[in-house]
Amino acid sequence: MSIFLGVDIGTSGTKTMAINAEGAILAEDTSAYPSHHPKPLWSEQDPEDWWQATVRTVRRVLRKAKLKKADVKAIGLSGQMHGSVFLDKRGQVLRRALLWNDQRTAAECGEIEKLAGGRKKLIKMVANPALTGFTAPKILWFRKHEPRKYDKTAAILLPKDDVRRRMTGEYATDVSDASGMLLLDVARRRWSKPLLSRLEIDEDLLPRCYESEEVTGNLTSEAAKELGLTTNCLVVGGAGDCAAGAVGNGIVDKGSLSTSIGTSGIMFVHSDDVQIDPLGRLHTFCHAVHGAWHMMGVSLSGGGCLQWFRNRLCAAEFQAAKRSKVDPYQVLNEEAAAVPPGSQGLIFLPYLSGERTPHADPDARGCFIGLTLAHERGHLVRAIMEGVSYAMRDSLAIIREMGVPVREIRASGGGSRSPLWRQIQADTFGQAVHTINAEEGPAYGVALLAAVGGGAFKDIREACAATIQVVQQTKPHKSAQRYYDRGFPVYQQLYRSLKDDFKSITALEA
Repeated sequence: MSIFLGVDIGTSGTKTMAINAEGAILAEDTSAYPSHHPKPLWSEQDPEDWWQATVRTVRRVLRKAKLKKADVKAIGLSGQMHGSVFLDKRGQVLRRALLWNDQRTAAECGEIEKLAGGRKKLIKMVANPALTGFTAPKILWFRKHEPRKYDKTAAILLPKDDVRRRMTGEYATDVSDASGMLLLDVARRRWSKPLLSRLEIDEDLLPRCYESEEVTGNLTSEAAKELGLTTNCLVVGGAGDCAAGAVGNGIVDKGSLSTSIGTSGIMFVHSDDVQIDPLGRLHTFCHAVHGAWHMMGVSLSGGGCLQWFRNRLCAAEFQAAKRSKVDPYQVLNEEAAAVPPGSQGLIFLPYLSGERTPHADPDARGCFIGLTLAHERGHLVRAIMEGVSYAMRDSLAIIREMGVPVREIRASGGGSRSPLWRQIQADTFGQAVHTINAEEGPAYGVALLAAVGGGAFKDIREACAATIQVVQQTKPHKSAQRYYDRGFPVYQQLYRSLKDDFKSITALEA
């Protein structure tokens, strides 16, 4: 029996999935862990939590699927992008990892652009501007603010790649995840020596880059024992969660686009060639498809906005729903579904962690605008869903502006499970939204990459064609589409109106 695992090191938890050689899902399991926020807009996690969650979920999946340890032939790794794990020469973690949604590095982003010779030259070198979420500014922040620890640094890894190190002993990454470090020559799929030189970052600190389906090593005897597997188990390059989620959605050909509402909100479109937004609003990264690229717009707070609302403002109702064995999200969805499009004039700006696309503004803040005495909880929930969908339309508008074809939109992530949120997306985008037979994109995507690396498929396109099918289509409602077409410019103007005020608020917090 040939079984392949996909392990996704997410922001809220780790998900492990087992598939067979035909791509059928046999079992899956998730284990949560905390984030730490020592200051406003700072976000950190302990890498040890990722490893322990990986061990737990792998072992549980083996039990659920009644697998023998030798059945598992290969593992694919996915994970939250941009996070920074700093290791000393003994492989010990020097500090908690700074995450993708950490916003402390605005000054370092300015420093990187200056050292690169300006924003345009930086984009020419690495295809992207300097953004606070990326890894390179985190490295500069660490060097500046914690120099004694930085001086001990022998390696810098991304979240999933620290789990790989624990599995294989290898210091490796894949080109899709490495693209988000702001240190990769994306067009040539290798580290940018010119930028590393200007930033005075030693290339020896960085891992070796692989394509996503390439084998990066085998499990060590120690890791195999912890995970309940064998040392014959391969570990492939895998992918950053965005590229992995796209693979899991079958976004491996021209004209296909995925919209993913997880903790963040992602608009991801495949490209056979390197296409770069000269204004730097969209990211251009290497794809998990060998020799291909993708463009991506990211809203830092997607489904995380609704999670925040549930956890912080509906805590009592949340606990009551859990006791009654009712999904609290179902309750919120039912309330929102009773509200008409537009939430009776209530608009939500989903900038709870600052914003990336298209504003690249760490000072942006979340807002409910237009509140009246007539609004109830359902209005707030629907406004959140609409605001996140508007934020994703910001990215879609740039993709269309660049002339990139979008023939099919596929939805994934937690937001895709909500019929209401899928409908709001279709109405906001003005285009049908499709769902597929596998709900969890990243874990499934890297399980397929593991199957390719393990020889079950010729390449990832063949794997996706054999395993992924559209199962549902949500078409836009014309009346709602017309409303959102009128509401979208209003939503966009609100950010422009409040931009300077956001900076004043940040100054008050300093």
